[in-house]
Amino acid sequence: MGRIIATVDIKNIAASGLSKKLDALVDTGASYLTLPSAWKEQLGVFETEATIELQTATQEVVKGTICGPVKIKVEGFRAIYNEVLFIDMEPDNGEYEPLLGYIVLEQCGAAVDTIGHRLLPVKYMDAKSMT
Repeated sequence: MGRIIATVDIKNIAASGLSKKLDALVDTGASYLTLPSAWKEQLGVFETEATIELQTATQEVVKGTICGPVKIKVEGFRAIYNEVLFIDMEPDNGEYEPLLGYIVLEQCGAAVDTIGHRLLPVKYMDAKSMT
């Protein structure tokens, strides 16, 4: 499968004017919009912050800091309000690789096109039960 990169704007609701625009790797195995801990100060003080445990693809359990609320705008899709996850990351050639996870993708109405290596708009959101 190819790599899908999406441009994302993040705004901290509690810290007026603090925002960050970045390119993130679409990762449907990740839950949250995940950023390196090294960027946390750039977005200021958050209204809420909590430490959570996460399991990586290699089964390692790591701690992260979930912060919010934030406004998240994936380019080409509607803005949503959610949380952002900060974890310790190692830069690759001096660059961090943020991850755009499935919770944000679902909320903003983005579907992953693995053939075309892009995000597509979901025509309809679910409003029915599975019974």
